[in-house]
Amino acid sequence: MADDGLVRLQVELAPRHKTGLLLKNPVMTASGTFGYGVELVRIAEVQRLGAVICKGTTLHARAGNASPRTLEVASGLINAIGLQNPGVRVVVEKYAPVWASWETPVIVNVAGTSIDEYVEVAEYLEGVAGIAALELNVSCPNVHQGGIVFGASPQIIADVTMAVRNATTLPLIVKLSPNAGEVRPAALAAASAGADAVSLINTITSISIDIHARRLRLDNGTGGFSGPAIKPIALRMVYEVAGELRASHPHIPVIGIGGISSAQDALEFLMAGASAIQVGTMNLINPRACIEIVEGIEAFLRQEEISDIHDIVGAAL
Repeated sequence: MADDGLVRLQVELAPRHKTGLLLKNPVMTASGTFGYGVELVRIAEVQRLGAVICKGTTLHARAGNASPRTLEVASGLINAIGLQNPGVRVVVEKYAPVWASWETPVIVNVAGTSIDEYVEVAEYLEGVAGIAALELNVSCPNVHQGGIVFGASPQIIADVTMAVRNATTLPLIVKLSPNAGEVRPAALAAASAGADAVSLINTITSISIDIHARRLRLDNGTGGFSGPAIKPIALRMVYEVAGELRASHPHIPVIGIGGISSAQDALEFLMAGASAIQVGTMNLINPRACIEIVEGIEAFLRQEEISDIHDIVGAAL
């Protein structure tokens, strides 16, 4: 333990960025599972979190998909919300002034159907008080490439990352999809194109069938599977990406996502090479899950007589 008896939980997610992205601890909320933070500001003790990532934000308002669009399944959730959001202008006018009063940084998750849309959203968010960084959701279909998901192609990931990097001075995180299979080339593409960090994984494309109606249960057909069942898959992908980036881009932190429900889960991701983690589906079950995970990580470090969280990051690599 340190001489002062304190456990240091601070993590820097943009070490080469001029302003950086310093978090008081490594626990963040995942996009889409915590609203805009304002809805849960009291019950979830937002000011104790490392960061809040808001709902996916697009250039224009989106109504989202028709119901049913969420479905509970064994050990998880399938959702096809369809990026319902009020559009970037409303986010800036309604929520950013509230975020500006918080100690906890807020990261805006950005989505689009073309590179130009990503860029326009990023430009609109530039210089707005209360917005600490951007997270690019590259799991959206690219309408100019026949509907292929941005995250399916390392080259397209590089293109959108570079375009947004040139459009904003904010720290930039690229959120990677597991649905293309091998995720390491995608991580390398994002890192080489100007990302300050990468986060993974996003949800896994899935379906469920109503055996009585003999049809797919979600109106959209497919949805994104999340929750405890995907944790071993996510952990493996984070481990692989962290090892790859440690060798080639050691200044690019990895943020682990996928089925994290407890401090033990979070610690596994940290030891797999993640510098921080995001909690998603568990927020829908327990809005205080993130706080409990922060407390659990700190308790573990004290028990193990570890004074700095960096001493366990990548310990299993």
